[in-house]
Amino acid sequence: MHVSRIRAAALRRDAQTEDRPNKRDTRRDLTRAANNMATAFYSHPDCLLHDMGPWHPECPARLQAIEDQLIASRIDTSIVHEEAPLASESELARVHTRAHIDFIKKSSPLSGCIEVDADTLMSPHSYQAALRSAGAAIAATDAVIAGTYSNAFCSVRPPGHHAEPARAMGFCFFNNVAIAARHALEVHGLKRVAIIDFDVHHGNGTEAAFSGDPQVLMCSFFQHPFYPYSGADNQAENMVNLPMPARTKGMAVREAVDLMWLPKLEQFKPEMIFVSAGFDAHREDDLGNMGFVEDDYAWLTMQIVNVARRHAKGRIVSCLEGGYNLSALGRSVVAHVRVLADI
Repeated sequence: MHVSRIRAAALRRDAQTEDRPNKRDTRRDLTRAANNMATAFYSHPDCLLHDMGPWHPECPARLQAIEDQLIASRIDTSIVHEEAPLASESELARVHTRAHIDFIKKSSPLSGCIEVDADTLMSPHSYQAALRSAGAAIAATDAVIAGTYSNAFCSVRPPGHHAEPARAMGFCFFNNVAIAARHALEVHGLKRVAIIDFDVHHGNGTEAAFSGDPQVLMCSFFQHPFYPYSGADNQAENMVNLPMPARTKGMAVREAVDLMWLPKLEQFKPEMIFVSAGFDAHREDDLGNMGFVEDDYAWLTMQIVNVARRHAKGRIVSCLEGGYNLSALGRSVVAHVRVLADI
């Protein structure tokens, strides 16, 4: 506790007088201590402005559904809300080629939408939203490593795990989790980080960014065969991919995680864990065909938290990826955040 100075004259008058704590400093230190045990929730209004059309499942209503469920579940006040900054182009360039960054920047339309690939479109605000999404992951990484928060969830869009170093695809422009993981390694000097991806689709962009990198262990499961039709073959040694057939339920994934993920994570001893948190493996989500429920996401999150507590000082940054049934998405994020925040 920070203690105020006592005037020398008072000390001379009474050698037994104890230093009196400054109330303002005490309150500040208590707030800092409380935040050290808190979960941060990063987002930004700009992420709502990225709009690929009323027909598109990756829509602004996704973030609103999450906010609504946080309030309805009464955990909204138990987490600390932070606004996402903009990522810089130099931060993006730790993962993406300069040509790709320039292409996305120059593709931004003044009005309407333009196709970047068959199902990924840019509107006038998409580039700004993509910078906020990457910026949230970077800022959360800085704050968690600094000890400001114990962990963080980034409720952002566009998502990122399909974005390869030189290509946007699958609703993704920049790979938020990959950028944050590389930031932790290169800026903060961490030696080992793990990436957990539980989206129903394989995180091909993240694998492309880190395949063969001994500083990164990536563990994922995904429906297979399914978009983007990758990840099942020719895995690098640092990739622990679990392709799962359609209609796989949570218990089968739990058994595979116990058998395949957890021993590798224990052996690797990550200094920080990043999560590509996709919730489209939920049984109510039409963009996948798996059988997850909220309890499965809570169980997965608990396994991640336990590994982080043993090896990574509890440090976790989780970023929203997929999840397109609005009700299931909101409920699943609440289950995930409850475990992160220990509430």
